[in-house]
Amino acid sequence: MSDDKKSLSYQSAGVDSGQKDQAMQLLSRWVEKSFELRPAEVKLPLGYFANVIDVGNGLGIALSTDGVGTKILVAEMLEKYDTVGIDVVAMNVNDVLCVGAEPLALLDYIAVQAPHPDMLESLARGLYRGAEIARVTIPGGEIAQIKEMLRGKREGYAFDLVATCVGKVPLDRVLTGAAILDGDVIVGLASSGIHSNGMTMARRVFFEHMGWTPDHYVEELGRSIGEELLEPTCIYVREVLEMINSGLRIKALAHITSTGFLNLSRAAAPMGFVLDKLPKTPAIFELIQRHGGITDEEMYFTYNMGIGFCIVLSPEDADSAHAIALKHNVQSRTIGHAFSDPDRKVLIPSAGLVGFDDKFSRIK
Repeated sequence: MSDDKKSLSYQSAGVDSGQKDQAMQLLSRWVEKSFELRPAEVKLPLGYFANVIDVGNGLGIALSTDGVGTKILVAEMLEKYDTVGIDVVAMNVNDVLCVGAEPLALLDYIAVQAPHPDMLESLARGLYRGAEIARVTIPGGEIAQIKEMLRGKREGYAFDLVATCVGKVPLDRVLTGAAILDGDVIVGLASSGIHSNGMTMARRVFFEHMGWTPDHYVEELGRSIGEELLEPTCIYVREVLEMINSGLRIKALAHITSTGFLNLSRAAAPMGFVLDKLPKTPAIFELIQRHGGITDEEMYFTYNMGIGFCIVLSPEDADSAHAIALKHNVQSRTIGHAFSDPDRKVLIPSAGLVGFDDKFSRIK
């Protein structure tokens, strides 16, 4: 098939972000009412990467929950289940990390059509590897057999995988981004590829739009498209905790997942961000955009574009942050800076984009 096809978007790929946002408003109204049941215990409003519960004596427990999404379907297509366990650990520990907390433990929930021992053992092996990297335990979990509710790419092997992470943080060290100042810099940590967001659109581009099979070799990637899409999400716990514990003047942390760099706008301070030193976009994102005819606005909203985690900190501490990242064999670079802006815009000059109010548009 030729490349000059109708442009894809996340909505046309089957993910309606607008409808989700409307549903979230209705859901959030009732969830927030639960805060009143234990007054002053919940320390943050909804909208951060994790929330913090006051458990007394100046200690907070950080909580977050997330899944792997349709990356699971790629695992089914390849009959390879030993990496998505790493992903579900990563998606949760990275979010807990964003409020300045040290991840401690993770509970998993696995829903299956049937409890195939080979599949479950592979999933467990991945969970253990993720726990090992993040230095967390998995003290419990749940397996549910719900054959009537699941369908996937391989009959009898459909499953879903989600988890909840618990961490700890002193209440006087909770990071919300409230202390960001004009001129603070943004250090970006490299991603390993798509991670676990935007997989629905990637699958639509490669497997439906292009008609590729998962074992299709892609020269630009140096491996098959299936191997590329299953590359596990990076876990940033060790390097970022060392930055925190080294006393660097960190103002905010952001896990770059769905909505991309707009996640920086979750910071509490009325600040905007200029990302004027982004690295070259990795090949996987160029392939998705070219073969899907996808706009820059859609790409930067859906994908991490090569940066999986951001640290906003005082410019004097940037070199120390880079040194710690290098010590952990993580590529890093200063990708931009903060500026005073009540609209909390995110500017990406190289792509001619401005992010505002949960979307990217062309800079006028």
